[in-house]
Amino acid sequence: MSAMVENELIPGLPEEVARECLIRLPIEALRAAQDVCRHWRRVVASPPFHRLRRAAGLVRPVIAFVQSDPASTSASKHSFPSPLFYRLVLFEPATGAWTSPPMIPGRPHGLPLFCQLAAVGRELVVIGGWDPRTWAATDEVHVYGLVSGVWRRGARMPGPRRSFFACASAEAEGRWMVFVAGGHDESKNALRSALVYDVAADAWTRLPDMARPRDECKGLFSGGAFRVLGGYPTEAQGQFSRTVEAFDVAAWRWAAEGDSALEEAANPRTRMCVVSEKGKIYMCQEGREVEMMEERGKAAWRTVAELPREVRAALHMVAWEGGLMVMGSGARGGAQVAYVLDLGGEDEKGTRAWHEVAVPTEYLGHVQALCSLEV
Repeated sequence: MSAMVENELIPGLPEEVARECLIRLPIEALRAAQDVCRHWRRVVASPPFHRLRRAAGLVRPVIAFVQSDPASTSASKHSFPSPLFYRLVLFEPATGAWTSPPMIPGRPHGLPLFCQLAAVGRELVVIGGWDPRTWAATDEVHVYGLVSGVWRRGARMPGPRRSFFACASAEAEGRWMVFVAGGHDESKNALRSALVYDVAADAWTRLPDMARPRDECKGLFSGGAFRVLGGYPTEAQGQFSRTVEAFDVAAWRWAAEGDSALEEAANPRTRMCVVSEKGKIYMCQEGREVEMMEERGKAAWRTVAELPREVRAALHMVAWEGGLMVMGSGARGGAQVAYVLDLGGEDEKGTRAWHEVAVPTEYLGHVQALCSLEV
């Protein structure tokens, strides 16, 4: 009898009813639920459990930031060169809750400067950047589980230690992948090389090289391809190209995207943010508007909404299914503010309204990278 009770999710309830109860737990309760017993831990961590949550419409977007701690700018808090202490921050649009997960074990100096952040299912991958103690480029990879609340070390990124590279994640062929391309090595040479990281296998694979070296390029995944925007070669520092290369995962090769509407988004001096989300690509220009382009059909941008006046500089943007968030300030060096745009519908005037997000003081630090995922 005791063995039967031990194998029941909730004693006295049928398995189906017990699962219906568990899938309704909020994100923070899911972490606590894994500590109840081994059975609950196995169930909550299993893919079928999260497929049930999604089918029931219970998944919620989570926005992840690599953000500086405003308190870290106080004098003598840290002895290493960087005055900023970067950490992982989570924001849940549905509840308005802001939290900061525990730091990576053994890294009390915070996340690397200029690291990349990628969402892979219910996990976050932190790749590369500069060690804040030495400003030396790092090839480290760290993976954080939103449900488990635990960090783990990933396989190091192979090849030269690169900085300012393009990065994007996607579920390809049933596996979560993180794509990396371009950037520069420790001698400031722009790179053509590219890699892909299989998160479940904890293994890196080299991709064919791009047609041209691209330092400070941007990356996104859309239409089955990893797209690398802009960048510049070693001999043309800061002279950004308005070209795009796309790596077709199925064909396993690169191709130039001539006359692509994405070329409009390749120049960071005019277009500040470019993100993709479930068949749509969004970009915004500092001080102006948010535009959207469908992956399928006519490749043309159309205006979604004007940016709020309070968000015109130091701009960051992230999108999820049904929503979009911008964070920035009214002027260079100004106070950070955040707004969310509901993409699900329009008001009676045929426009979409921005809603200001209440951001606690401790989460008003400089944003280095951000992404969205669903839990």
